[in-house]
Amino acid sequence: MEGSMLNNLGFDPVYIIIGQAVLTLILSIVVIVCIFRIRKLYRRYDYFMRGKDAETLEDIIMNQMDDIVELRAQDRANKDSIRIANKNSRAAFQKFGIVKYNAFKGMGGNLSFAFAMLDYTNTGFVINSVHSREGCYLYLKEVERGETKVLLGTEEKEALEQALGYKEKPL
Repeated sequence: MEGSMLNNLGFDPVYIIIGQAVLTLILSIVVIVCIFRIRKLYRRYDYFMRGKDAETLEDIIMNQMDDIVELRAQDRANKDSIRIANKNSRAAFQKFGIVKYNAFKGMGGNLSFAFAMLDYTNTGFVINSVHSREGCYLYLKEVERGETKVLLGTEEKEALEQALGYKEKPL
């Protein structure tokens, strides 16, 4: 065997045999792991398909698709309702300020008041109620974007500033 090809390699051929044995062992382990995973997958598939044929499985999928379409329609309706509610809430009065005062000294008590109500755009009104011995008088002044066209009294101005958030409301 002196003329053998293995003698011309320059290293001992036992190393090639050991390497192939290690590679065979690793591949055998990989094959065994794959066999266990395939069995596990087959058991899951068998459990999934047990008692079902292709027609009932198709019915289940179609029912799921119908449910998805219905949920999308409900979602669209809910988003529209929220959009409308947000639009309506901007038009509602959200800000207010109130100042109680004694219009006529000597009358006793703070029976007069100025009350400001504004919406999201700072548009609304200021009501001034002046209480005297002869009666109660109400004055209404319109507010547009935080400003009025008529001159405001001290209490009215303070109520408007409270509503605008410039002054803190008393407790």
